[in-house]
Amino acid sequence: MTETTQAPAGPVSLSLVPKAEAKQSMKDFKSDQEVRWCPGCGDYAVLAAVQGFMPSLGLAKENIVFVSGIGCSSRFPYYMNTYGMHSIHGRAPAIATGLASSRQDLSVWVVTGDGDALSIGGNHLIHALRRNVNLKILLFNNRIYGLTKGQYSPTSEIGKITKSTPMGSLDNPFNPVSLALGAEATFVARTVDSDRQHLTSVLKAAAEHPGTALVEIYQNCNIFNDGAFEVLKDKETAAEAVIRLEHGQPIRFGTKGVVRDHESGDLRVVDVTPENEADVLVHDAHRETATTAYALSRLADPTTLHQTPIGIFRDVERPVYDTLMAEQLDAAVSEQGEGDLSALLAGKDTWTVVG
Repeated sequence: MTETTQAPAGPVSLSLVPKAEAKQSMKDFKSDQEVRWCPGCGDYAVLAAVQGFMPSLGLAKENIVFVSGIGCSSRFPYYMNTYGMHSIHGRAPAIATGLASSRQDLSVWVVTGDGDALSIGGNHLIHALRRNVNLKILLFNNRIYGLTKGQYSPTSEIGKITKSTPMGSLDNPFNPVSLALGAEATFVARTVDSDRQHLTSVLKAAAEHPGTALVEIYQNCNIFNDGAFEVLKDKETAAEAVIRLEHGQPIRFGTKGVVRDHESGDLRVVDVTPENEADVLVHDAHRETATTAYALSRLADPTTLHQTPIGIFRDVERPVYDTLMAEQLDAAVSEQGEGDLSALLAGKDTWTVVG
């Protein structure tokens, strides 16, 4: 690969990432490494979707970086013909933050799993979200620890029987979308590994978003948690289980719709009739506050997964950390002239040790 080109500091967007000199195809983003996941793993579908939509961004692949932590999904960088790093458990957001903040000419992606991101990596994840670093975080959620052979994870439902919980899990599971919204993430979405069209559309929207974008991807582990999301994938059950969120459209699915309870303020699902049709909520992904988006995220029952929203919950603009930091650095240089790193590290309060 050729060397990347440093872009000047400025507003963080795809416009700062150098464009590809020639038209690219899916093949250009496939590495020469053998893809090694269990046969039938949902990771294959996600990899194919990412490799397939990357050419549409028109970015030089030398200026795209994938950073992962530890887990089955974290093999991802090996299979992308871009720059990448297989880092340490839970720390991918921290490493990617340093990279994105210092190199605004890069499109930086984090690939992580429900165990990697929400257990040991929980603090790193929420701080990247609240800072609004220019990262795109793909959180593969299979509700199990796959790499270490089937222990329960932070998203496993209560009562989950696994090798580490033979009598059933006692832990209340995380809802990754709720967690991200609570951390004031500016872009939060959920999609499913087997829905290629929906997955691709969400990934494109995330790529174009200035700031942190978190995409939770329901991903099947056919070895240790097979069928965990079958109710959302089976044609006979999906119509009454999947709530497809589209900005500006009524939140309806099958014969049902989502309304706000006037007494409690909570959201609830009702059978739509001519009498209550006007009460069905219209989805607003750009609403400044995350209150309604959070309420939507709580509709999914962690055990049955009936009435599960997918799509973009929130997409709002807020100052991007990388840009704010660059502006401070520029201001410091303009006020003080050339920066002196040694003076900065030493400060005004130093000691001389005499031997």
